[in-house]
Amino acid sequence: MELRDYVRVLRVHWLWVLAAVVCCTAIAAGWTWLQPRVYTAEASGYVAAAAEDNIGSSMVGNQLAQSKVRSYVEVGSWRTVAEYAIGALQLDATPEAVVGRVNVTNPTDTVVLRVSAKGSSPEEARDLAEAWIRGMIAEIEKIEQATGGVAPAVRLVPGDSARLPGAPSSPNVRVNLALGVLLGLMIGMGYALVREWLDRRIRSAEGVEDATGLSVVGGIPLDEEQAADVGAPRAAAGARSERETAVQSEAFRMLRTNLQYMQVDDPPRAIVITSSLPGDGKSYVASKLALALAQTGQPTVLVDADMRRPRIASMFGLDADVGLSDVVAGRAAVGDVLQPVPGVAGLTVLTSGPIPPNPSELLGSGRMHRLIDGMKADSFVVIDAPPLIPVTDAAVLTHHTDGALVVIDTGKTTYEVLDRALDALAKANGKALGVVMNRVPRTGAGAVYYGYQYTDAYYEADPAKNAKGGRRVAR
Repeated sequence: MELRDYVRVLRVHWLWVLAAVVCCTAIAAGWTWLQPRVYTAEASGYVAAAAEDNIGSSMVGNQLAQSKVRSYVEVGSWRTVAEYAIGALQLDATPEAVVGRVNVTNPTDTVVLRVSAKGSSPEEARDLAEAWIRGMIAEIEKIEQATGGVAPAVRLVPGDSARLPGAPSSPNVRVNLALGVLLGLMIGMGYALVREWLDRRIRSAEGVEDATGLSVVGGIPLDEEQAADVGAPRAAAGARSERETAVQSEAFRMLRTNLQYMQVDDPPRAIVITSSLPGDGKSYVASKLALALAQTGQPTVLVDADMRRPRIASMFGLDADVGLSDVVAGRAAVGDVLQPVPGVAGLTVLTSGPIPPNPSELLGSGRMHRLIDGMKADSFVVIDAPPLIPVTDAAVLTHHTDGALVVIDTGKTTYEVLDRALDALAKANGKALGVVMNRVPRTGAGAVYYGYQYTDAYYEADPAKNAKGGRRVAR
C-alpha cells in the first residue's frame, strides 16, 4: 500500500483509531496509577591511594586505584554488604532482596563508585544508598587488610552523600502514556487495515474511482427521509416548497452541474438512472435530479421505465393507469399520457403505465428507441430504470440513451456488486456516465473522507430574502 492508501484508511476509520488510542492510553494511565511508587537516590565514593611514601609514587598509586575500582564494583553486589545495610537500617528483608534494590557502577575512566538505591519512600532510598557506601567501605577495608597484612594501599572514601529524591523514578508516567498512545495507534491502524481489507462495502469516492475508473459525479447526503425509505414522495413536494433541506438542494445542484458539463461538445440529453440492486435509492435520485433540472428552466421529462416496481407515479401523486407501456405498445400517443407536475414548471412525467409481461422486450424495442429520440429533441430525458443485476432492462435501455448514472448505497453496496452491475452494463454495450453515491453520511468518517463539507449554503432566488438575488455558495 502507498502512503495515500494509509491516509485514506485513517480518514475513513479515524474514529476506531481514536477509540483505540483513548482506550490504550486510559489503560496505561490506570496501570501506572496502580503501580507502587519507587524512589531512587544516589550516593558515591572514590577509590584513593594511600600516602605517597607507602606506595612509591603518585602515578603508581593512581594506576593501582584504577585497577582496584573495577573489582570493587563487584563487591557492591555481595551479601555481606547487604547484611551490613540490613543491620544498620534494621530492615525486614533478605540480603538477596536488598541486593536487587541496589546498583553499583563505575563511570568510565574514573575511580568513582556510584551507588543507586531504590526505596518505597525518598527517605528509605537515601538511607539505603548511604548505608551501602558504608558497607562497601567496611568490606573493602577487610579485604585489603587481609590480603596485604599491612595498612591498605587503597581505600574507598565517601564522596557525595545521597539526596532526597524529589519525584518517583518509577513508574514513569510520561513514558507509559506515550507507550499507551503508540500502542493505541498500532492497534487502531491494524484494526482499520484489517477492516478495510475484509469490509468490501463502498465508503469513499476515491475507492470507487480506483476500483472502476469511473468518476463519482455526485454525493447525496443521508437524511431522515432516505433513512426511513420514504424520502421520494416528500422529496417531490419539498422541491415545490421551502421544506427541502439546504443540504439536499446543494447536493443535487452539484450533480446537475456535473451532468451538464459532461462531454461539453456533445452533452447528454437522455440518461438512465439505475443501480446495482433494489433499495439503493435510484428512484429518489432520478426524481430529485429531474426536479433540479427543471428548476433551471430546462424542459425535462421524467420517465418511469421500471415496469417491475414502478414508484414515480406514487412519488408525485400522479395517475398510474396509463403511461410508458401504453405508448410503446401503440395504445396511446406520448403527448396524451405525459403528466405535468403541479407547481414545477417545465417538468412532465411519463409514468410506467400497466405492468406488461415482457418489460425487457418493450424497453429494447425500436419503438422505445424512437420514443426516446423524439422526447430528447425538445427536453432533457431522465429515465428511472430497474437495477442492473436482477434484470437486463436497464442495460438494454441504456444502449438507446446517452449513458447511465449508477446509484450506489454508501456503506452498503460492495465493490463486487458494483463490478457485476457495470459488467452487465458493458455486455449490453451501454455506457456508464459515472457513479452517484447515495446516502452519504453527513457527519463521521464517511462524510469527512468523501470530501464534502456540507454547510447551510443554499440557493435563494427571492431578492427579498437575498439582497444579491443570486446564488449563495458554501463556505
